Amino acid sequence: MPKKRKKNTKKPLQKTNAFFKNRQTQFVLSVLIMLIALLLLFAFISFFKTWQTDQSILTEIAKPQTNAKNWLGKIGATISDIFLLKGFGIGSFVLPVLLFFTGLYILLQVSLKKMRKPWFFGILGMIWMALFFGFIKLSNPLFAGTVGFELDRFLDSYIGKPGILALLFVSLLSYVVIRFGLTPESISKLFPKRNKNKNQEVESSIIDAIKEELPLEIYSHKEEIIADQTTATKIPKEKIISEEEIEIDVKKVVDEKHETENLSDRLLADFGEFDPKLELSNYRFPTLDMLKDYHESIAVNSEELQQNKDKIVNTLKNYKIGISHIKATVGPTVTLYEIIPQAGIRISKIKNLEDDIALSLSALGIRIIAPIPGKGTIGIEVPNKNPTIVSMRSVISSAKFQNSEMELPIAFGKTISNETFVVDLAKMPHLLMAGATGQGKSVGLNAVLASLLYKKHPAEVKFVLVDPKKVELTLYNKIERHYLAKLPDTEESIITDITKVVDTLNSLCIEMDSRYDLLKIAYVRTIKEYNKKFKDRKLNPENGHRFLPYIVLVIDEFADLIMTAGKEIETPIARLAQLARAIGIHLIVATQRPSVNVITGIIKANFPARIAFRVTSKIDSRTILDGPGADQLIGKGDMLYSGRSELIRLQCAFVDTPEIEKITSFIGAQRAYPEAYQLPEYSGEEVGNNFNIDIDDRDKLFKDAAYVIVRAQQGSASLLQRKLKLGYNRAGRIIDQLEAAGIVGNFEGSKARQVLIPDEISLKQFFDNEQNNL
Repeated sequence: MPKKRKKNTKKPLQKTNAFFKNRQTQFVLSVLIMLIALLLLFAFISFFKTWQTDQSILTEIAKPQTNAKNWLGKIGATISDIFLLKGFGIGSFVLPVLLFFTGLYILLQVSLKKMRKPWFFGILGMIWMALFFGFIKLSNPLFAGTVGFELDRFLDSYIGKPGILALLFVSLLSYVVIRFGLTPESISKLFPKRNKNKNQEVESSIIDAIKEELPLEIYSHKEEIIADQTTATKIPKEKIISEEEIEIDVKKVVDEKHETENLSDRLLADFGEFDPKLELSNYRFPTLDMLKDYHESIAVNSEELQQNKDKIVNTLKNYKIGISHIKATVGPTVTLYEIIPQAGIRISKIKNLEDDIALSLSALGIRIIAPIPGKGTIGIEVPNKNPTIVSMRSVISSAKFQNSEMELPIAFGKTISNETFVVDLAKMPHLLMAGATGQGKSVGLNAVLASLLYKKHPAEVKFVLVDPKKVELTLYNKIERHYLAKLPDTEESIITDITKVVDTLNSLCIEMDSRYDLLKIAYVRTIKEYNKKFKDRKLNPENGHRFLPYIVLVIDEFADLIMTAGKEIETPIARLAQLARAIGIHLIVATQRPSVNVITGIIKANFPARIAFRVTSKIDSRTILDGPGADQLIGKGDMLYSGRSELIRLQCAFVDTPEIEKITSFIGAQRAYPEAYQLPEYSGEEVGNNFNIDIDDRDKLFKDAAYVIVRAQQGSASLLQRKLKLGYNRAGRIIDQLEAAGIVGNFEGSKARQVLIPDEISLKQFFDNEQNNL
């Protein structure tokens, strides 16, 4: 007899358990759950924007020609409608969060029992939020959902509005108590301790802030004094301060700080915010009628558009490339033709036909964008036969520029879609411009300067203008005492001499370091925060604080400077580009030769925003833009703007020399400051050599300065400026004297000088020995 097969005694439940305990199954399942959670989240977010549009098509969702606006299409719209509109409203966002963490727990092999409580409280939270938003009745139905409105209506009929409010409050309080295990005793214990800790933290932070300002040596470590008996015996008795005295001094200083804060509040209440524009309160901005109106209007030649469309389609058809759709967007200089190729066509094949399309259209400057970012189409830019001038007046008068809240708004021109293009120089934070001679680079610089002159008061921005060609920026001499910044004791406000350029750049580095010191002691991170604090009268001018205007450095021909001065120019430019953003110094560098020996890797790395006018070769285009395109422009202000990974084609606004002359003459004729904004003095001798300075020639504050430097262990002129209320020149001379005496080390660029004497006792011995040797 044949043997009977043994029955499989393994229960189905055991098979299921084994299946789900398999690590591969867990991995796939966890990834699937987390992916569903993310897709659900995207669908919900999208539904908030598209629900009104998608709501009208949900009844016809099965029809193939119906398209939903939801990011997840028809399925996303349907699911979102079920959960958000017909379900629990905004509380439904809890669901994808719970799903995501469930998948994560499976992936990390954490017991799913730990997810029971989150799911329980999550579902209760969904119901609570639905009822809450149904109770307050917002105009958007997605907040409460149908469940929220119906639940509110049901409870309202039984317990009324006060009852619902009480129910919401009690349920929320119950959750907090249960979730965090709170009791009346534990709550009462929190408050005194918390307040005490908070007061201790405030007192500690204030003590740290004023350590340098205490007149007594109360912060010496008691342990160190005891450990070093030899040193301790040398300390005079009056220098050793008891802990009681330390506590008294700390409380005194804390009280003084509170008084200072109260004083700033009183000043703000009595006098209002500090107004940096007050000195030139009657200053008037240039008017629009100073700019020429070209009455530009884009004339759409439908015949030209149709001919170009046909030529593009036929040219691509010759190469067996079918087009399913084509449309045109007419700009002031260029028309963008967007095409959608038939399925199966490789984009690179169309890209390689750039020259053939240009030949068929008999046009210069054809540029193919394959694909257009974010659109899913291929763009072909074709120059118009009759380009339109974009006037500076049209972009300055636009609502986008006039209503701009940017710190340093610049209206460059108009895009292909004829929209005014406005960017914030403060966020760029530096701009690199390049283009061959006569392609619009100087006009672009004038557009930048004109934008700022029309928007910013002389108290808010200053220009440092470098013009090696000596003719491009001379018109701005008229606004020297309003808007320009320069070195002390220099006649020319427009810098043309190479030596002066090097000195000015290094002076800006000194100004940058000085501003960072001010930000440091003001406990802020940016110039915007600092000026806000200064306007609120929270910073004392007697401590060196002042309102800081933005400084815009404009260099017209960078290549000439690099060829002449090389590293002397590149090093401070690189320093400013790397560090100057936060303290309001911004660079605009222009060159007509964008070669790699001019625009080096260091320069490119720190100039994320770039503008390219027409250049002569693809190599130059890649140097400035990291890609081709600038060699295919048509000139006369046609440009490409690259910023934050986007490349935008613009027609630069045209502003002529007579217009700039009118603007500068109008500003120059008004009441001005006594002199141009003074940059810190810089001398090439500041590199610091060991030279002898006679003791009798030392400054009267030499000893005081030495004690300040040794106490702070920081050898910088800006520290002496703040502590001794000195000007920069005098502070710099004292630093040189301290170096000659051997108290501080040599000049080390941006770093503070090394302090060679460790403490005040050693400094006193130094002066005693010096006196004995006389």
